[in-house]
Amino acid sequence: MFCPKCRAILLPNKKDPLKVACSSCNYVSKHKKKISVKEKIIEKTKIEVVDKTIETLPRTDIECPKCRHGKAFYWTAQTRSSDEAETQFFRCAKCSNQWRQND
Repeated sequence: MFCPKCRAILLPNKKDPLKVACSSCNYVSKHKKKISVKEKIIEKTKIEVVDKTIETLPRTDIECPKCRHGKAFYWTAQTRSSDEAETQFFRCAKCSNQWRQND
């Protein structure tokens, strides 16, 4: 059922459950009807997690100080005052060891 004033969906009134009301314009029907609201879930969908650590960071050729692997993800951040160089952070693509390099 829809509101005759604003065409919004009419819901059961909180004060009088036998009447319907509009939450947009506060219209309340004068007629009493027995109304029930039901919700039905048709299909359950399952989400499969393929890889929890999908890396979106760029890769570079640098040796990990822990496992000596030759590839790592990298990003930069301004960790000191703005007139000094950014700090480069690395994460090993094999063992996930993280380290930083100040230039």
